[in-house]
Amino acid sequence: MEIITTSSSISSKVEELKTAGKTIGFVPTMGALHEGHLSLVRIASGHCDVVVVSVFVNPTQFNDPKDLERYPRDLQKDAKLLSETRCELIFAPTVQDIYPEPDTRVFDFGLIDKVMEGKYRPGHFNGVAQVVSRLFDIVKPHKAFFGEKDFQQLAVIREMVRQLKLEVEIVACPIVREADGLAMSSRNLLLNEKQRNSAPFIARTLFESCKFAATHNVGDTVKYVIDSVDATPELKTEYFSIVDGNTLQEVSSWDESDYIVGCIAVHTGEIRLIDNVVYKKA
Repeated sequence: MEIITTSSSISSKVEELKTAGKTIGFVPTMGALHEGHLSLVRIASGHCDVVVVSVFVNPTQFNDPKDLERYPRDLQKDAKLLSETRCELIFAPTVQDIYPEPDTRVFDFGLIDKVMEGKYRPGHFNGVAQVVSRLFDIVKPHKAFFGEKDFQQLAVIREMVRQLKLEVEIVACPIVREADGLAMSSRNLLLNEKQRNSAPFIARTLFESCKFAATHNVGDTVKYVIDSVDATPELKTEYFSIVDGNTLQEVSSWDESDYIVGCIAVHTGEIRLIDNVVYKKA
């Protein structure tokens, strides 16, 4: 496994591999790797000959400077974890390398990025599109792998690929959870003991709401989830939306779509956790 820190070097290396007939799988990350990331690498290695993992904390997708500052960073630890997988190349660039000049591009994703995360984190998805499109341009992978925990991000990236006519296949990978149900996230490392003990109740509530939804309407299910989470010590719901899984627009009845997903963001102290559950998929 090799760690490469410049765009020119990774581009040259990947081009050599592609010339030799190798297929390239790409897993973009912001580091602080956990089993969820490693599962993406394993899935990628099952699809492609060579797996490239980027480790880059992208400043343009943080609308809160304190959140950017708090984000955990440990490249040495990340590299050790990746050495136990079939990752062959780690791309760990500097901000200057990714953005030699300020990226002033503004993307228009219609309504997809205006709701949920987009509503509460203005500018976030524009920053995601900036960095992912830049990474795709540098690495030029055949396939890129993203976790379904960041459900809205997945939709935004697919739309970005469509708009920019990029020749990369986006592969969605299942949410990986801790033994107690908590969706794996780099932010889990920031939780104190009380917060960590309460956090699994987010997933538990989502799972229980699937049973509740079988005999209740959409509005009642939304209220059930928010009330249940907010009644838990250390937790406060920022939003919970039940949406069409393709358009990400809220539905008002279970018959409105063949693909319905519930997406949630919860604050525990200064840490923000997201999760989702599928209610219906044809």
